[in-house]
Amino acid sequence: MRNTDHLPHVVVLGAGFAGASALRALADADVRVTVVDQHPYNTFRPLLYQVATGGLNPGDITYPLRTLSARNRARYRRAKVTGVDRDHQQVLVDSGPAIDYDYLIIGIGSTTNHFGIPGAAEHSMSMYTRADALRVRDAIFSGLEKIAGQSSTGTGGFTIVVVGGGATGVEMAGAIAELKSAMLTPTFPELNPSEVNVILVEMTDALLLPFEKGLQRYALRQLIKRGVDVRLKTAIAEIAEDHVILKDGTQLHSDLVIWAAGVAGYPEVSEWGLPIGKGGRIEIGSDLRVHDHDRVFAVGDAAVDPDHPLAQLAPPAMQMGVHAAQQIVRLERGLPTEPFHYHDRGIMATIGNKTAVVQLSNGLKITGLVAWAAWVALHLWYLLGGRNRVETIINLVYRYLIWPSQTAAIVGDVETPDDDRPDTSQAESA
Repeated sequence: MRNTDHLPHVVVLGAGFAGASALRALADADVRVTVVDQHPYNTFRPLLYQVATGGLNPGDITYPLRTLSARNRARYRRAKVTGVDRDHQQVLVDSGPAIDYDYLIIGIGSTTNHFGIPGAAEHSMSMYTRADALRVRDAIFSGLEKIAGQSSTGTGGFTIVVVGGGATGVEMAGAIAELKSAMLTPTFPELNPSEVNVILVEMTDALLLPFEKGLQRYALRQLIKRGVDVRLKTAIAEIAEDHVILKDGTQLHSDLVIWAAGVAGYPEVSEWGLPIGKGGRIEIGSDLRVHDHDRVFAVGDAAVDPDHPLAQLAPPAMQMGVHAAQQIVRLERGLPTEPFHYHDRGIMATIGNKTAVVQLSNGLKITGLVAWAAWVALHLWYLLGGRNRVETIINLVYRYLIWPSQTAAIVGDVETPDDDRPDTSQAESA
């Protein structure tokens, strides 16, 4: 690597879509770059639901940050950020010395938003990290094994409640329903498919709210066709250990609750001395700089421009990361910053095998096989690393083309009530 000690130091916090995009955009700039993340890998979050339903290995959708940083002439520091010292221009971390910066890009993403619903944090599982997906996967297959063992007694049944009708909730519910229909009978011949129930709960009157109404109705029909019990205009009041309480007082039995209802900024960021706006996100101006912090940028899910808020999706995050990097180059050249303009190319979501919805910015709407093929192609394109793309193609081909005749899924540990082995969830997440 070149000697960059005399160059301005750019520190990038977080290596998700926004941070990784900023890293690549700064690769040829006359700056030295350090990326800070508590995990040594980048996670491709749009495919986490495939890991959670046994379709992909966790390694298929993760990429080493040391490789990513080295390829972009940057350095990687594994640490958890605990604060930002504006006066001394330092990033405070949980281990090792503070990190000096000349410019700072905050792209730490967001976390699960439980909206203050009692019991939601304690009795539901999120789908936002690799460790989350592994826990959900093990919970699903543990539940199936449990009721398989109880089948001779005539008791049991396994009910999965998915909370949230956005893209994550729809994709998760559809994948579980297909797991049930494709794998259950040949793999668990002692089970009746009716013993496994998938319920999707959404508080509004439609699924996939950012989409056009025709696509929303299409998604609803496809989920119902796959056996998902969709409950629209259904708000949750509380989540208990074995049931969900709705606002109207109704109780739904639940063996597993998967929370896919929304995200928010990390609560600890409010202690960093930065302006915090809606949803716990850092307030930024039109050029993505944090208010009253001329050398600090915030991008992706972690940031919000109160005058022009954007959806917390991958495309805006990637474009914001690139724009922040470009503004740092402009500042170093003595040029003023430019406002950020998001170029919307469209949105998409998959519902299941050969079924998806695509809505392009020019108004074109696509459903079915063509939309599903476009969804697969785009997600493979944005995966980091050729090896990851090859492994993902192989596993997806197996899942969608071979499962109907030969069933097998990628599974982990099966949980048992008296299992006294040490918890390995943290080791898996690392």
